[in-house]
Amino acid sequence: MVDERSDAGPDAGLRGRDLIGLGGLLAGAVVAGLVIGYLVDDALGTEPVGVLVGIALGILGGCVGFVVKVRAALRG
Repeated sequence: MVDERSDAGPDAGLRGRDLIGLGGLLAGAVVAGLVIGYLVDDALGTEPVGVLVGIALGILGGCVGFVVKVRAALRG
């Protein structure tokens, strides 16, 4: 049986450390959105709008970053 990934090199695909990094990316984006939203709410007095928008933008940004990193890892 022939290993199909042997010509792709040792760094092809996603490994455990890559998956941990992706999880960190998602969590970090949501936490950053939460913190920025909280600071906006504190400055403008718009509770809880800033936090909710910040969380939504964090989730969206995390998902976009996730897709970009996975596509790059699977290409090369």
